[in-house]
Amino acid sequence: MTTTSDLRSSTSSPLVEDLDASGILTSIRSRKAAEDQAAADVLALAAGWADLHPPESLHSAASFTTTGGLGREHEEPIAGPGCPLVAEFCIAELGTVLGITTTAAKKLIGHALELRHRLPRLWSQVQTGAVPAWRARAVAETTIHCSPSLTLEAAGWIDAQVAAVAGKIGPAQLDRLLAETLKRYDLAAPDPAADPEDGWQHVDPRHATIDTHDVHYAGTLHLEADIDLADGLDLDRALAHGAAVQKALGSDLSLDARRAKALGDLARTQTALDLFTQGSASAKGAHGLPAAREVVLHAHFDAHLTADGQTMFGPTGRLENGQRLALLAQLKSWCGDSRTKITVKPVIDLTRELSAPGYAITDRIRDHVILRDTTCVFPWCTRPARGCDIDHITAYDHQADTEHRPQPGPTDTRNLAALCRFHHRLKTHTAWRYEMTEPGTFVWTSAHSHRFARDRDGSTALDPPEPPGLPRPRRP
Repeated sequence: MTTTSDLRSSTSSPLVEDLDASGILTSIRSRKAAEDQAAADVLALAAGWADLHPPESLHSAASFTTTGGLGREHEEPIAGPGCPLVAEFCIAELGTVLGITTTAAKKLIGHALELRHRLPRLWSQVQTGAVPAWRARAVAETTIHCSPSLTLEAAGWIDAQVAAVAGKIGPAQLDRLLAETLKRYDLAAPDPAADPEDGWQHVDPRHATIDTHDVHYAGTLHLEADIDLADGLDLDRALAHGAAVQKALGSDLSLDARRAKALGDLARTQTALDLFTQGSASAKGAHGLPAAREVVLHAHFDAHLTADGQTMFGPTGRLENGQRLALLAQLKSWCGDSRTKITVKPVIDLTRELSAPGYAITDRIRDHVILRDTTCVFPWCTRPARGCDIDHITAYDHQADTEHRPQPGPTDTRNLAALCRFHHRLKTHTAWRYEMTEPGTFVWTSAHSHRFARDRDGSTALDPPEPPGLPRPRRP
C-alpha cells in the first residue's frame, strides 16, 4: 500500500539550483501530478466524511439557501437528486481542518457526492488521474444547480458525454450540453415568452439591479435596469439636465461621470416621493424637499492630535460595507452634499471591559464587540460582525439570580463574541466549544478535539502536523 510517507520520499524536492531546464520541467510535471492526485484524494475523503454523517432528519440536512422566482428564498440540497443527505453540522469541522469556510466545505462535499453518485464515469476518471479534480468539480457544480433539476437518468447522459472526451469540455460546451439534455428528457418547462405573438404578455422584464457586494476600489457599484419606455425617457432627460447643471456650475468631470452623479442626486432628493406620499407628509427638509432615504456607511479612520490641537485623519481607512479600503478624499466627497447626515460616534476603548446586568446586550456593548471582532469569530468565517448574533461564550443562566447563585455567563465583553447565525447554532447544538484567551482572540475546540485560534489577523490551526504513514483512501 502506498502511504503518505512513501509519496513524500518519492517526490522529495531537489535544490532548484541543481536542476537544468529539462530537470525543472520534469520535476514540476511530477509535482503537478502529485497535486492532482492529492485533490482526487480530498474528494474521496470528503465523500467518506459524508458517509459517516447522515442527518437524523430531513430538517437537519445540509443545504444552500437560494433565491428563486419572485425573490423567495428556499433550501436547495448540496448535491442533486439521488445523492445521500449529509448532516449540516458535520461540514464545519471538515472545513476548519482544510482551512476553508463552511460554505466552501459544503461545496466540496456536494461535488464529491454528485460525482460519485450521479457522474460515476467522471468520478472514476478523477480517481485514475485521467481528469483533474478541478475540471470534474466544475461539471458537478453545473449539474447540481441546473434549473430545472436533472433527473438521475439525465445526469447519467451528461456524464457519458463528458467522460467520452475525458472531461475536456469548456463552460460554453457544457451549457449547450445542458440545454440539449433538458430537451432530450423533457425537463424544460414551456416558456410562454417564447411565443412571438403574445409571449411578451406573460413575462414582465422590468427590473433594477444594483450589485452591492461587488464594490470597485474606486468606490463605485454596478447597476443595470429594464424600465418602462416613458420612465426611461424621463430618466434620460433628468440625467441630461443634471449633467448640464453641474457643468454650468463649473464641474470639469466627463459627461458620463456627471450623469452618474445626477443619478445619485435623484436617489438623495427622492422626487418620486412627491407623487407617492410615503410616511408623514411633513417629512420635509429645510429646502422643502422630501427627506432622503437613509443609507448608512460605517467608516473607520485612524486619527491623531497635532501639536496645535488639530485632529488629523489618516489618508486611508476601512469601510465596513464590503470590507473595502476607503480613501479620506472619497469620504469627504460623499459627505459634501448639504443633505448628507453625518454621525460621529465617540471612540470606543476596546481595552476597556463593559458589562450590563441581566441578559440584554446594550447598544454600546454591541458596538464594542462588533468593532473588536470585525467578523464572525468562527475559524475562517468572514461574515461581517455587524450582521452577526452576539453570543454569550459561556451560556447565560436565567435561573441563577432567582436561585441566588453566581452568574456563570455574565453579559460582559469578556464573555461575548460575534457569531453568524449558522455558527451560533453550531456552538449551541453540537460539541464545538470556544473560549476567549484575550480580547479578540478565541480558541475553538471541535467535536473531534481539533483546536483552532482566531484573532483579528485570521485563523490558525493549533493541532500538530499529521503523523507520517497515513493511508490514502482506497479506490472504488
